[in-house]
Amino acid sequence: MSKRSVADLKIGERAVIQSFSDQLMSLKLLEMGCLPGAQVCLQAKAPLGDPICLSVSGYCLALRKSEAATILIDN
Repeated sequence: MSKRSVADLKIGERAVIQSFSDQLMSLKLLEMGCLPGAQVCLQAKAPLGDPICLSVSGYCLALRKSEAATILIDN
């Protein structure tokens, strides 16, 4: 079974960040508070599904779906 990513979450679903699949993107995400072990919750999606709004580290973070797909989760 392949790992799930934040892009796979349904609205209101929570998960814990495990790792990242893209090393360069991970630096950007780490700076924005997406740390391994942090809990994330999908708050909303744009009408066409991209971008998405996550709740992480106490604030809302908007990401492109392609960026969210690099955040691997365990729930």
